[in-house]
Amino acid sequence: MLKINKTFYLTLIVICLAIFFSIFGYLIAPDNSKNANEMHLELSTLYPNTKIDFLRVKKNKSIENSLFKVIFFGEEKKYYSIPIKDFNIQNDTINFLTYDSGFYKKLSLQSLYSNHSGYIFKKFFYLGTDKYGRDLLSRLILATRISFSVGFISVFISLVIGVPLGLLSGYYGGIIDKIILWFINIIWSIPTLLMVIAITLALGKGYWQVFIAVGLTMWVEIARVVRGQVISIIEVEYIKSARVIGFNDFRIMFKHILPNIINPIYIISASNFASAILLESGLSFLGIGVQPPTPSWGGIVKDHYTYIILDKFYLALFPGILIIILVFAFMNLGNMIDRSAN
Repeated sequence: MLKINKTFYLTLIVICLAIFFSIFGYLIAPDNSKNANEMHLELSTLYPNTKIDFLRVKKNKSIENSLFKVIFFGEEKKYYSIPIKDFNIQNDTINFLTYDSGFYKKLSLQSLYSNHSGYIFKKFFYLGTDKYGRDLLSRLILATRISFSVGFISVFISLVIGVPLGLLSGYYGGIIDKIILWFINIIWSIPTLLMVIAITLALGKGYWQVFIAVGLTMWVEIARVVRGQVISIIEVEYIKSARVIGFNDFRIMFKHILPNIINPIYIISASNFASAILLESGLSFLGIGVQPPTPSWGGIVKDHYTYIILDKFYLALFPGILIIILVFAFMNLGNMIDRSAN
């Protein structure tokens, strides 16, 4: 059992929040459009806690949004949002002053979209806007889904490949062990980041390509540790007894050996989860990871790292801090599992 302390609770809270934001990000984000990609270039790099008035203009098409669609893909708006500085209504016409012009424009009230709050609504940019005029808080929230899903799927892929290979290598030994160990050593000798970049370029840039590329580079450490653990317990009495009874090799490996070496796998998986988040952020920063407009913390840092020396340094600082917090949480989780096992 994990030792319950303040650090454990803090780690658990961070991971649970990451899971919550990953699943329900679109329901929480102020901008719940797809990828939080509602751009207003005239509102570029607004300071945090800025309030702007917007005018709703109808779209000339019918739009239906189900709860499932909103949760997983965002809401398709039924109107265009126009940021305005000032407005007045005369008869059936609205006169408004936009941010990108110095004169008033006119629209008929029939062309506007109205809901419970009317034609005009106020929008708060709690963390300001990025250089494209998109809500930064919404982008950061939705980027949690990318980082968490890359970590989860990459670790899953590494377990699917690494655990069976490690079991086979340690259990059978001989020529099978030599072949698997030779393959492991070849993969191990290639720098991880270089291999991820090569796989990403071979598969193409994109969302799923990052999952596969990162996962295919993380199985090696798991396979080596599983192999070593199997070799250390292969001659113990209960394994010998299982062989004498006549259990098949598959049952011995997965029913008797694997449960007794599971703690090191947990520890490495937590570490790999943190490494996957860092790799994905690095790839997105280099421009070969998750592609725009899909939000990712590394991509947000890439777009705004030049602001570090300016008064808008927080545009790159906020995503960097989130990367550090989530990576630290999973590294700390691995350390706690290690301490509880010992």
